[in-house]
Amino acid sequence: MTRSTLDTAALAHDLRLAVMRFSRRLRNQRVDTSVTLTHLAALSTLKRHGAMSPGELAAHERVQPPSMTRVVVALEGMGLVTRSPHPTDGRQVVIELTAAAEDLLAEEARAREAWLSGQLQRLTPEQRATLREAAEIMEELAGG
Repeated sequence: MTRSTLDTAALAHDLRLAVMRFSRRLRNQRVDTSVTLTHLAALSTLKRHGAMSPGELAAHERVQPPSMTRVVVALEGMGLVTRSPHPTDGRQVVIELTAAAEDLLAEEARAREAWLSGQLQRLTPEQRATLREAAEIMEELAGG
């Protein structure tokens, strides 16, 4: 292995660990722990991409349709999503967020961003600028 390969492997290792720890800390800033992370992920996908069928939601979340059906049933039971007939396919339904889900997602985002803002306040302006650049690079690496 070349020095460059070793450096890249070490960076990948360090970055993976840092991202995992950081993600865990963000998840701990939850507002409503009765809604699982799986539920929040599905709600966030609906917020980002709009109403869709359960099959489309399963594809976005990279889970099997029966698993997503269970998630949708739970979310519907909590009053966070509604089902309506698909506009072009009578065999399908469309899943949409309710106002309660919109409120929940906003509260969750506010709590996490408040925690993160507090952490960022402790950094120097140079460190914050470095993180801004790193965030752009990480977004690019994630394919977004």
